[in-house]
Amino acid sequence: MTRKLLARLVGLFFLLLVLYAAVMELVLRRLMGHAGQPTRTLSAELLWSGVIALAVALPVAAWIAVSVSARLRRMMGFARKIADGDLSVRLDVDRKDEFSGMELALNQTAERLDESFTEIESRRQELAAMLDSMQEAVVAITPEGLVRWSNRVMQQIAGTQIRAGRPLIHSVRDPEVLACIRGALESGEVRYGRAGSLAPGRIFEINAAPLPSGGALAVLHDVTSIETAEKSRRDFIANVSHELRTPLTSIQGYVETLIEEKGASPATTREFLGIILKNATRMNRLTEDLLALASVESPDYKVKQQPLRASALVDDAIASMGGMVVDSGVELEFSGAPDRMVMADPDAMNQVFGNLIENAMKYGKSGKRIRVGAREVDSEVEFTVRDFGQGIASEHLERIFERFYRVDKARSRESGGTGLGLAIVKHIVQAHGGRIWAESELGSGATFHFTLRQAPQGAVAHQPEDHVSPARAND
Repeated sequence: MTRKLLARLVGLFFLLLVLYAAVMELVLRRLMGHAGQPTRTLSAELLWSGVIALAVALPVAAWIAVSVSARLRRMMGFARKIADGDLSVRLDVDRKDEFSGMELALNQTAERLDESFTEIESRRQELAAMLDSMQEAVVAITPEGLVRWSNRVMQQIAGTQIRAGRPLIHSVRDPEVLACIRGALESGEVRYGRAGSLAPGRIFEINAAPLPSGGALAVLHDVTSIETAEKSRRDFIANVSHELRTPLTSIQGYVETLIEEKGASPATTREFLGIILKNATRMNRLTEDLLALASVESPDYKVKQQPLRASALVDDAIASMGGMVVDSGVELEFSGAPDRMVMADPDAMNQVFGNLIENAMKYGKSGKRIRVGAREVDSEVEFTVRDFGQGIASEHLERIFERFYRVDKARSRESGGTGLGLAIVKHIVQAHGGRIWAESELGSGATFHFTLRQAPQGAVAHQPEDHVSPARAND
């Protein structure tokens, strides 16, 4: 650049020199012509003066060219850095001339660009943080079907294969998700769908909307828990309806028979009335257990925990169930318990032990004995109720604490069970901050375990009071 500029300046000087010599020659001819003096000598002198002036001006022009060229190179380097994304670069303005105004303007432009890009990056990071904190999965797609961006939840669902610049179809295999996004891209309208194969065991509602800049944004809302709750509600209503319909049908049938057969014998009437009473009692038990379950499942349900000795809880449970055990012919045994204090609600614990012992009496009656005890485990006390009946198959152990779940439905209904007792026990134990589980082998009986946390050091034990008959257990 310096050579080109210098060459142009020299050429300009030569041109000016030639024009200067020509003009002066013309002027001198006219002036000297009138005076009669020769002009050749004057022309030569003028020419040599121009050459001398050119020789003096040439270094000055070269210095100016080099200086201007250096400043122009500086500004070009500044522009390249700005184009490469380095917005922190600035030009040094050390003089006041025509170029300094341009340099100041370029510095101001760089500052404004830097501020704008900083603000844009800050907003982008805020938006990314907000999308990452969402419970929904979010993915942005380019018009070509490539992944533009995805949040943390979407990456957890789709795995490491989803990343920016990769085709969505290579990362997500669910046809509903792909169809909704394709529809939003093609039609420019919001599309809705439901995905059931995106992640095992999970259901998602899809909302795919076109973006103003092109592409689409898909939001996937996990509705698995809602679907599970809705299914549980439907199953619960169906089970309650079934449990109520059976005794109601029986009562209705026997009442109609008694009304129609006016000459029925007193023995037949008494038998029918006994069946009606049995079914009415069963309905009453179901109603009581439903109310108890609704109470313990309520968010407002609270247990009044106080320090109680583990051995006293076991003794009280055995004593309160003694009469029922004697009538059933099953022996209730004490297998030992530590003299360690636990935090428990005595009324709730009476209900838990009553349900578990009565459950063992119904389904482990063939073993002729039930053992109740406790042992200290770390910072907890583990209580056990064991029967020696036919046991429970392993595939049922994870589900026996569900509402209305029965291992043997026929035997449960014969014994008057409602299938809610163990569900009630589970919620009470969990309200105490404990755990409950069952262990069993076919032919070797079943053992139900639950834990309670130990009371703080120095706590004064309360003695459990005698209670009326506990809530019924109906596994």
